[in-house]
Amino acid sequence: MELSLLRPSTQSLLPSFSKPNLRLHVYKPLKLRCSVAGGPTVGSSKIEGGGGGGKTINTDCVIVGGGISGLCIAQALATKHPDAAPNLIVTEAKDRVGGNIITREENGFLWEEGPNSFQPSDPMLTMVVDSGLKDDLVLGDPTAPRFVLWNGKLRPVPSKLTDLPFFDLMSIGGKIRAGFGALGIRPSPPGREESVEEFVRRNLGAEVFERLIEPFCSGVYAGDPSKLSMKAAFGKVWKLEQNGGSIIGGTFKAIQERKKAPKAERDPRLPKPKGQTVGSFRKGLRMLPEAISARLGSKVKLSWKLSGITKLDSGGYNLTYETPDGVVSVESKSVVMTVPSHVASGLLCPLSESAANALSKLYYPPVAAVSISYPKEAIRTECLIDGELKGFGQLHPRTQGVETLGTIYSSSLFPNRAPPGRVLLLNYIGGSTNTGILSKSEGELVEAVDRDLRKMLIKPNSTDPLKLGVRVWPQAIPQFLVGHFDILDTAKSSLTSSGNEGLFLGGNYVAGVALGRCVEGAYETATEVNNFMSRYAYK
Repeated sequence: MELSLLRPSTQSLLPSFSKPNLRLHVYKPLKLRCSVAGGPTVGSSKIEGGGGGGKTINTDCVIVGGGISGLCIAQALATKHPDAAPNLIVTEAKDRVGGNIITREENGFLWEEGPNSFQPSDPMLTMVVDSGLKDDLVLGDPTAPRFVLWNGKLRPVPSKLTDLPFFDLMSIGGKIRAGFGALGIRPSPPGREESVEEFVRRNLGAEVFERLIEPFCSGVYAGDPSKLSMKAAFGKVWKLEQNGGSIIGGTFKAIQERKKAPKAERDPRLPKPKGQTVGSFRKGLRMLPEAISARLGSKVKLSWKLSGITKLDSGGYNLTYETPDGVVSVESKSVVMTVPSHVASGLLCPLSESAANALSKLYYPPVAAVSISYPKEAIRTECLIDGELKGFGQLHPRTQGVETLGTIYSSSLFPNRAPPGRVLLLNYIGGSTNTGILSKSEGELVEAVDRDLRKMLIKPNSTDPLKLGVRVWPQAIPQFLVGHFDILDTAKSSLTSSGNEGLFLGGNYVAGVALGRCVEGAYETATEVNNFMSRYAYK
């Protein structure tokens, strides 16, 4: 969920959620003969009868999971590597595509209950254009302010360098400490992997951490910055110090390297966003998975529940599914797993116990998305700009006595999200430091959010909010904790060492939790599949 308040070029408040309550129906793998090699494409696959009434499909690549990662990997293969896996299928256990992307529309309101926006990077825009959604793209106002709650007041976050001397979120002493630290006048790195809190306090001081980065970690990961890995969660900033000896030194070095590198020609089809902003679509984020699915056609298999994977002696994999048409066996040269790590762990255990054990260690805390509406006159006067609620939204540090992680001004961010005279607010509550939300009812969650908003944004005597939607995600966002990359490396190397080449891990726990990173990761995974299929030709 993209509440990009502090650094809009980094993603989101709770960008991408794992699928809740996914059940696996276990069946014994069927030993069925595969269809004739070189058969028709998946879009018109020939399905043959097998022993015991089962059916068999032979294909180049099976992508397990029809969320945004799986769909975008399929589209990236089709557009960037059309010869790598012309016969592919995307399988989804649910009866719809999109995974955690849930857009709802009712009575003039349009709201998101999972991810809410994305950073319009070039890979993201490429996916948009290739999906036929260029004319449906909507972008937020890059000049819209972002706020952090501090000492009872919503304070704007600096959006450009010239704002730094004047914003009141930090003291003069805190700004000076941050400046010296960014230049390299600070303690040396400890020689081990640091948490986000350790890195920021050491480099930029306590105020930057407590008033900017801690709420930002809540907004991006719903996480605990004392446990999140700086290297894994915010790698671009971490690399600045590694490459340049300090954050400023690394920034200058990166600028110099970009100037020296040959400039790649930008795809002329892509829109040119102005400034740092976030994007969505005219009818919400659901338009992207629906558009990709429509282009893939019959290659997308809905209500296909994967029960097991086995390695074939001849190479490739056999996947057994329960489908609306009965049990189906798929024999494939490659497999991409884009389901959450805890689901992948159970499926991969027969292939590699060590890989499964590694994936089982990743943690997903609960988060609730609470969409409510107030009349415009309910907004506090001091929070209005030119008589309107303007901005991306607000973040709430855990020290400020509120339970809500943050709030997105949905009706201000994108057009046609609420009827005239109403404001639509998307609020997130829960996370790794507040797992107790699982025991609360929808009404209690709305009450908690409303109580918080009346402390800083909503007039205390305003009418009760209109509840639109409450979506609780029991296992929401994978936490990129200290040691995250070690866990991923163990899982990947264990699969390879146990002879499971051609089986790839994808999704937000691999690429990053933001929706935009999932799309960027899809292109990276598609390249891996292409390289594998190029090296290991099947006849």
